[in-house]
Amino acid sequence: MMLLISYDLNKPGQDYSRLYDEIKKAGTWWHHLDSTWIISTSSGPEEWERRLRRHMDDNDSLLVIEICDNYQGWLPQKAWEWLEKRDFRRSMHVANFSNRSQKHLQ
Repeated sequence: MMLLISYDLNKPGQDYSRLYDEIKKAGTWWHHLDSTWIISTSSGPEEWERRLRRHMDDNDSLLVIEICDNYQGWLPQKAWEWLEKRDFRRSMHVANFSNRSQKHLQ
């Protein structure tokens, strides 16, 4: 599956290299926008949220979403070529947020 990871890192001077290293462990990753990554993985958003949060501060924000092949944007050709080679799911699944804490939804 393909996941989009986006974050706001709010602690000036903090070393987030462990966060970036964790994302790169996916093996296949895309990082053409400052706070956004796309990874190819067999693990779902819940697993990646757990893996990444331990490298972040409490005042940081994180969003991990499964993505499909319906996308548009304004990017360098190299970025589009990377995306076109990936196996996106053809349909989106409706997320069930009922078991999420309020902290996750803010």
